[in-house]
Formats: sequence, C-alpha cells, structure tokens
Amino acid sequence: MIHYTVLPLEAVMEGIDHEDFPRPVEIVMNGVTMQVHPINARQARIVRLISCNLQDYLNPQYAPGRMIEFQPFLQG
Repeated sequence: MIHYTVLPLEAVMEGIDHEDFPRPVEIVMNGVTMQVHPINARQARIVRLISCNLQDYLNPQYAPGRMIEFQPFLQG
C-alpha cells in the first residue's frame, strides 16, 4: 500500500505496534466459522467469515462489524 502524505513517517506509523483490540479468535456459530474480536465474555464483533455456505455472505446477521452474543464453552 502506498500512502501519499505530507506527514512524517513517524506520525503515520505511530501506534502501529500497539494493540487496542484483543487478537481475533475463531468461533463456530450456527455452522458458520467466523473470526471475531471479543468484547466481553459473551459478546464479540464479527471480523470476517472463514468457512460457511455462500448464501451466508449475503445474510446481514453475519455482516462484518455486527455484534453477536454467544455461549462460550471449553473443548475437552
């Protein structure tokens, strides 16, 4: 990506190594594997769909940026 700017490189790259959000995690909800940013123990924001039916991409329920509620569980 090329940025054309009058700002110095230090100002453009400031904070690039600082993470404001936790790392995305993968969850499966209703058969759709998606990557989400956890907000708290029961809520997350959808980042992207990883594995799903092609029609799920058109479903606004799974749109990136949408908040979802899920029931976390431990695999064992």
